[in-house]
Amino acid sequence: MTEDLSPAERYAASRIRAAEEATALHPFRAMYDFELDPFQIEACKALEAGKGVLVAAPTGSGKTIVGEFAVHLALAQGGKCFYTTPIKALSNQKYQDLARRYGADKVGLLTGDNSVNSDAPVVVMTTEVLRNMLYAGSQSLLGLAYVVMDEVHYLSDRFRGAVWEEVIIHLPESVTLVSLSATVSNAEEFGDWLDTVRGDTEVIVSEHRPVPLWQHVLAGRKMYDLFEESDDGRGGRREVNPDLLKMARMENQTTYNPRDRRRGKMVREADRERERRSRTRIWTPSRAEVIERLDSEGLLPAITFIFSRAGCEAAVQQCLYAGLRLNDDDARQQVREIVEERTASIPGEDLHVLGYYEWLEGLERGIAAHHAGMLPTFKEVVEELFVRGLVKAVFATETLALGINMPARSVVLEKLVKWNGEQHADITPGEYTQLTGRAGRRGIDVEGHAAVLWQRGMDPSALAGLAGTRTYPLRSSFKPSYNMAVNLVQQFGRHRSRELLETSFAQFQADKSVVGISKQVQKNEEGLEGYQQGMTCHLGNFEEYAALRRDLKDRETDLAKQGANQRRVAAADSLEKLRIGDVIHVPTGKFAGLALVLDPGVPAGRTNGHRGFEHHDGPRPLVLTAERQVKRLAQIDFPVPVEALDRMRIPKSFNPRSPQSRRDLASQLRSKAGHIVPDRQRKGRAAAADDREIARLRTEIRAHPCHGCDEREDHARWAERYYRLKRDTRQLENRIEGRTNTIARTFDRIYALLTELDYLRGDAATEHGKRLARLYGELDLLASECLRDGVWEGLSPAELAACVSALVYEARQSDDAVAPKVPGGAAKAALGEMVRIWGRLDALEEDHKINQAEGVGQREPDLGFAWAVFMWASGKGLDEVLREAEMPAGDFVRWCKQVIDVLGQVAAAAPREGSTVAKNARRAVDAVLRGVVAYSSVG
Repeated sequence: MTEDLSPAERYAASRIRAAEEATALHPFRAMYDFELDPFQIEACKALEAGKGVLVAAPTGSGKTIVGEFAVHLALAQGGKCFYTTPIKALSNQKYQDLARRYGADKVGLLTGDNSVNSDAPVVVMTTEVLRNMLYAGSQSLLGLAYVVMDEVHYLSDRFRGAVWEEVIIHLPESVTLVSLSATVSNAEEFGDWLDTVRGDTEVIVSEHRPVPLWQHVLAGRKMYDLFEESDDGRGGRREVNPDLLKMARMENQTTYNPRDRRRGKMVREADRERERRSRTRIWTPSRAEVIERLDSEGLLPAITFIFSRAGCEAAVQQCLYAGLRLNDDDARQQVREIVEERTASIPGEDLHVLGYYEWLEGLERGIAAHHAGMLPTFKEVVEELFVRGLVKAVFATETLALGINMPARSVVLEKLVKWNGEQHADITPGEYTQLTGRAGRRGIDVEGHAAVLWQRGMDPSALAGLAGTRTYPLRSSFKPSYNMAVNLVQQFGRHRSRELLETSFAQFQADKSVVGISKQVQKNEEGLEGYQQGMTCHLGNFEEYAALRRDLKDRETDLAKQGANQRRVAAADSLEKLRIGDVIHVPTGKFAGLALVLDPGVPAGRTNGHRGFEHHDGPRPLVLTAERQVKRLAQIDFPVPVEALDRMRIPKSFNPRSPQSRRDLASQLRSKAGHIVPDRQRKGRAAAADDREIARLRTEIRAHPCHGCDEREDHARWAERYYRLKRDTRQLENRIEGRTNTIARTFDRIYALLTELDYLRGDAATEHGKRLARLYGELDLLASECLRDGVWEGLSPAELAACVSALVYEARQSDDAVAPKVPGGAAKAALGEMVRIWGRLDALEEDHKINQAEGVGQREPDLGFAWAVFMWASGKGLDEVLREAEMPAGDFVRWCKQVIDVLGQVAAAAPREGSTVAKNARRAVDAVLRGVVAYSSVG
């Protein structure tokens, strides 16, 4: 090629090559045995040019290469780079990757559990650790040149997202920020905000998957493509597979309908046989069948996402019972050696409790579960074996999709519905993209495969919509907290803190939405001018006349409502007077006519139901109608008061479920009262007829000059449009007012509460405030108040651990019916006092309009883990503790790690003199950090 170039062109090309070789990117590219993608090169060049970057690309596309280039630049320039991740497991993984590439002496690790070489030029850490360093003014920040924020889309997480924004806002201006995100639909908006708060930021978006993804549906014995390519002359278009649409229609037609009866029998045998035959081709394959199918197609290793921990464990057992073996003898031997090496530190008596032998059997066959309830060590082993190809089928909950580097050839989704903590909800396009993004290993697989299992009632078009929506919007979850407010005020003062909070992405998004509403307000105001001209009258001020007419209409409506309310109250009162055996006449509704009261119904107000107090709209009498129907009536059936026409005795043998009993009693009802004609309700004089205000308004309307205008009703129509648009405009203006300065207003309320409690005075933090500044977590203020009031003084280490657990633990499913078991003695008294303090803080938050529903404030402490951690800190064995706690080992370890984290904060924040809390908090850490908790490196 170069021979064809002219000398001038060859010279220009050599100049370009020389310039490229002089960049830091040139030696960096040589470190990899594959060519970088265009988006990676573009981002790296922007970084080298001194710009910040936001890289939004699909899972598995290699966006971490850009983060690694920031590490390379920092080392080349003699500066520091902090690489932050959202979870400890990711931090551990990234630390190992970077230590292998650059040497263990140049890379450190800082998580809540581990501190390795923390003074190294490159430190991997969780985002919370960096936030805490920024607030503490750590010396480690000196010389910091780059910060990589991996998985930055976590800032939309409603529990932890605020930490990402805190870091982005508070990082020194000299630090270059590298933000790595999944593909989000508003990357440009997020980039605009980064540009505002961090300076020049390049936004690089790539929706290209390096490994193509094929979408399938597994039904019966077949794997169907979800899409089929159609060439319509415009370059090809993806259509939903017609075979899937036909199957869905066929299933809807052949599904048994219980109403379809023939002479009291079920559907004819011929129909049932036809249905069976159609179903032989359409069924949901079992978990073992799915793995066998993928194995035969050469599509393993695979991750099957099951949105249930128990479901993941059951899936492994089902595959074992089905006799599945995915490993040969050599692989089985390798698995055993790796597992025994990784678990050598676990005592033998604990292995049995942890289900080690059943777990090992699955691993040797190449099958495993992966979920948060597993022991962290077990999860790490599964991840290592999967990456090595020694585990080929993993059944996992969706937590696996969040960052851990475990790519597979195939991903299977059992269902498209999951429990979101409150209800069963359809998974979102963003969740679908995140889950299926695991399919296809770069450099290994030519293509990835995502399969969804056929389920009854599946809509292939809806699935295609999920699969076709590649992105989802990034929404800020930023909210000020007590700890944040104290840290900001003591560093910057109140005014500057308020300004800083107004630079958050949350406020940026709110302000941006206000722009659209403001434009609508302007359009409305132009429309109001036009309407005002339309209602101009030559005889007088029509706006004044229209106001009188509107006041009259409002007054008449109010009086009509009052009358309706009075009738409703009278009807409810009359229903409360009904007794069993009263014969009544139901005035309206489906069951109008003669009826016998079987049960007067519950009284209006509150009654004690199976969930505590329940509200009722009013009495709901159970009646037998003259047509032999037993029905529970509502207040809507009685627009007017009802009176008993007569009384009847109801036999003790009467059974409302027996048709014969109903028939006999209805016959007696008709005989007893069928001849009675109910009194017709006389309509009373309307309240409006005697209302002085209405009389005055009518007089003024008749006396107004505009009343005699020939075009009065035309003017009135314009006036009606004017007032309707004016009302809409006022509502829009209220929305603008509500969205502007929302974060700052919340900060003002928090500041006022902290001032009242003597944590803040003006622009300074008091001694109590400085203590609060060292306490991070949902219940930071409650922890600080407990230290202030000496609630934990004199507690033993185990008792203190039990009390601190109430600050971190949250039950996965609330069970209000059963009071949690708690330690007795001093611990029980301290836990009770903690709940009382929370009640006081809750009332104070209500006074200051601090709303927990908006993610601000202190939730009630949960005592559900107190007994388990007390037993563990007291030296009890794992078997006994897990049996008492009724909790999986992984959950137990995770909660213990969080208790240890807060105990460390308490030890740092507690008074040094005249207090036992700091010393006992450190002892409590030692007491909890043992056994399974100590040898689990990932929290």
